[in-house]
Amino acid sequence: MNAKGVYRSFLIASTFLFFCSYLATGQELRDKDGNSYKTVKYGKQEWMASNLNVAHFRNGDAIPEAKTEEEWVKAATEGKPAWCSYENDASNASRYGRLYNWFAVNDKRGLAPEGWHVAINADWSTLVKNLLGIDYAGAKLKSVADWKAGTGNDKIGFKALPGGLRDAGGKFMDVGKKGQWWSNSVPVDVKPSDKIYSFALSNSTVECQYLQVEKGTGLSVRCEKD
Repeated sequence: MNAKGVYRSFLIASTFLFFCSYLATGQELRDKDGNSYKTVKYGKQEWMASNLNVAHFRNGDAIPEAKTEEEWVKAATEGKPAWCSYENDASNASRYGRLYNWFAVNDKRGLAPEGWHVAINADWSTLVKNLLGIDYAGAKLKSVADWKAGTGNDKIGFKALPGGLRDAGGKFMDVGKKGQWWSNSVPVDVKPSDKIYSFALSNSTVECQYLQVEKGTGLSVRCEKD
């Protein structure tokens, strides 16, 4: 093997070892309802490897379910927590996790399991940076089989799903096309505001997006270890 071939082999091996040093299998996590989640470690972060699907806060209090459009809008208008399954179908919650309004995410009783928190902008930004930026991270985070355009390769086992969302008016949309998660971060530049940051992946692009949404929107939730 010539010097060029040796260097190429060294580079491939070094890249592989670097990637393995960043990626590690996490633990098994349980929420207040007893639901089990696998976790994934990447760099110094540990994430849930599926969307949250809990119906109780950390202290055991029930989170109200809002099925109708009227119930969904009323919860946000009154600043109260609410969750729903996509199209009120429990099988969608089993597959994609529940959708929560921001008042559930931000409730002091705690939506995330003990020792974990709903990811904030800094958490998402660190993950994306470690995956080489917004132009490359999306494909690495998406599950392989669930995105119709085949834009996911799930390189780290994050298994991001296109679970859709519920808009502030109570309409369900974009399942199979888009995944969107709360970041629980208030945009500093527009305080006070009814807008909160979210992290989004779309079927039509491999790029990641940081979008501002209304507090009454229903989005998926991923948690990171404290």
